[in-house]
Amino acid sequence: MNELSRIAQAVEIMAGIENPPDKKIFDQGNGFVWDNETKSFRRVSKIAAIPFDLLVGIDDQRAQLLTNTHRFYEGKPANNALLWGARGMGKSSLVKSIHALLNQSRSKTQKPLILIEIHREDLAALPMIQRVLREAEDRRFIIFCDDLSFDRGDTSYKSLKTMLEGGIEGRPDNVLFYATSNRRHILARDMIDNEQTTGLIPGEGIEEKVSLSDRFGLWLGFHACSQDEYLTMVHNYARAMGVTLAADKITAQAIEWSVTRGSRSGRVAWQFVQSL
Repeated sequence: MNELSRIAQAVEIMAGIENPPDKKIFDQGNGFVWDNETKSFRRVSKIAAIPFDLLVGIDDQRAQLLTNTHRFYEGKPANNALLWGARGMGKSSLVKSIHALLNQSRSKTQKPLILIEIHREDLAALPMIQRVLREAEDRRFIIFCDDLSFDRGDTSYKSLKTMLEGGIEGRPDNVLFYATSNRRHILARDMIDNEQTTGLIPGEGIEEKVSLSDRFGLWLGFHACSQDEYLTMVHNYARAMGVTLAADKITAQAIEWSVTRGSRSGRVAWQFVQSL
C-alpha cells in the first residue's frame, strides 16, 4: 500500500468510514440515494420521473441539459450544471426525466446512466463518494443535489468546491455534478453581505463564496411562466393523464386554481391536473 492510500484510509477511519461502499452495488439499479448515516448507497426501485415531452415552457433549458448529459453518457467532455431560478418550474424534474430518457434509449451494450442523489447537509461526504465512483470507471454517474443552498456559518460548500474542481487528481471523467437552486449564486444574501462587512478585505470573502457557482460550467436559468405557458402545461398534463373534461372548462378551472395559489408554474399545473 503506497503512502497516499495509507493516508486516505486513515482519514476514512477517523471519519468513521472503515469500509467504504462496495461499487458492486451499482449492478443493482440506476438510481441511488446517499445514506450518510450508514455511509452507503440506498437503491431506489423507481425514480419519480415525468416524461421528457411533458416538460414544456423550458425548451432551451431542456435542449442544453439533454445535449450536455448525452455527451457525458457517450464519454465526451461535459460540464457540471447548475439549474437555478423560480420554484416549481421543472428544475429537478428535468434532471430526472433526462436520466430516464437516456436509459430508455440506450443500446444493449451500454450500461445504465446512474443517478445518485445527495442531500445538501451530506455534502462533506463528496470526496469519499468521488473516490468510490472513480474506481467504477466502466460506469457513468450523475451526482444530484436538489435545492442546493448555504446559510451563514455553513462551511460544507468547501467540499463541493473541491469536488467540482477535483483537487490535484482532477474530477473523475465518469462523474458529473448537477444541482438545483432558487439562488443564482447558491449562497444566502445575508451570508454574502456578512462577508462584505466583516472581512479584513471585504471583496476577498465575497469572491470566495460567489466563485462556487462559477465552478459550474453550465448555468441554466428558470423563470416564472406566463399564463399561456401555464395553460399549455395544464393541457399537456391533462391529455397525458387521460382527463376527459372539456378544454374550456379545464382552462377556466386552471386559471382559478392558479389565482388561489397566487402563482403559476409547472408544479402548480401538475397539482391542478392531479386534483382533476
